[in-house]
Amino acid sequence: MPESPVRSRTVSEIDKLLQLHPKGYDLSLDRVSALLKRLGNPQDNIAPAIHIAGTNGKGSATAFCRAALEAAGLRVHTHTSPHLVNWNERFRLAEEPGVSKNADDDVLADAIARVGRANNGEEITVFEILTAVMFMLFADHPADACVIEVGLGGRFDATNVIKTPAASLIMPVTMDHEQWLGDTPAKIAFEKAGIIKRDCPVVIGSQPFQDAEDVLIRQANRNGMQPLVYGQDFFAREENGRMVMQLPDGLWDLPLPALAGRHQIANAAAALMAVREAGFPINDGTAEEALKDVVWPGRLQKLPNGVLHGLAPADTEIWIDGGHNADAGKAAAEFLADRDDLIERPLFLISGMLDTKDPQTYFANFVGMTRHVFTVPLQSTGSGISSDLLAAKIAETGLSAEPVQSVASALSLLGDTWEPPEVSPRIMICGSLYLVGDVLRENGTPPK
Repeated sequence: MPESPVRSRTVSEIDKLLQLHPKGYDLSLDRVSALLKRLGNPQDNIAPAIHIAGTNGKGSATAFCRAALEAAGLRVHTHTSPHLVNWNERFRLAEEPGVSKNADDDVLADAIARVGRANNGEEITVFEILTAVMFMLFADHPADACVIEVGLGGRFDATNVIKTPAASLIMPVTMDHEQWLGDTPAKIAFEKAGIIKRDCPVVIGSQPFQDAEDVLIRQANRNGMQPLVYGQDFFAREENGRMVMQLPDGLWDLPLPALAGRHQIANAAAALMAVREAGFPINDGTAEEALKDVVWPGRLQKLPNGVLHGLAPADTEIWIDGGHNADAGKAAAEFLADRDDLIERPLFLISGMLDTKDPQTYFANFVGMTRHVFTVPLQSTGSGISSDLLAAKIAETGLSAEPVQSVASALSLLGDTWEPPEVSPRIMICGSLYLVGDVLRENGTPPK
């Protein structure tokens, strides 16, 4: 599909940055702070912000927060990362009360060029420049609220120049990015807790590790706050096909979240609590609307009909999920295990992963429920595990696995060899957000 001239201009500006600043992660606040100062410190002039960190669930929490704020009729800016198909996905700008959309290509390209000129060739990472772009866009366009997702970690993440967030939300902390954040849940939690600011409300989502939760609570206390902790001060459960949320001062009877997976109940509860603690108007009515309307692409998303979908056997059910660590694998496997036709409909996985991830702890969750795994190279990054090596590592868990050239190859292989009357398969394409982005692009169904 050819790119429009406007989109090409945005991509061109990003390409310039990548050529000038090829460095990836380099956690520091010095460079971005200096750049923002040259831009007039726009981060000090944005609408009240909910700042969200965590290993898993922070993207979903961002989506829930935005949905709740927009259901309340507010103008909301949202920052997420990474994007799946287009850079514009990272910057969602309010258009009117309750309505927002991804930044227009022209607006985004102008902002990137302006920030690039202000940086004037100084050493910096592309994420830091894009963070400055985000703050400038959020300051230049009127809004009532901002929802800002951390990129990596928290303490030294470029987004952590916000002085007084309306609320800090810490989602589940697990093992990931150990080379930058530490080799234990407690060490990683300390980095995530860096977004907590003195005398600003703190909400702590469901934590799988008690030592990580203890670190988060301790850091909140050191900053003069008694945090609201999932499982202690609030919680949620499924009951009779509904989501029942216990608040410190009442009970909300809500629909189940539109996002798939049982883990989204706890994610939704943490996000709703953060919106409430931040002082925004929310009640059970706006919460109900938010849970019905929330959208978060690439996470346990059913793949719509499209180019790739048409290669699979007729009536195949295809899901995509960008989770890439052990806990994300557990959530995806639980979701699949909850399908009513788990026994009748055979499960196949198609996967590609970054070379910084641990395939065995991820795929161990699927043992006993998966017929076969096809491994594929990642198209949009040079940092993927080779499909041969990935298949070998998966085979060590006891799963049947083989490398193929592409997602299209795997789907075509199944489409060409599937023999009725066997029930059509269920396919999960998983293991990397890069892979999910590639699939949505090739299928012709990018996020809107």
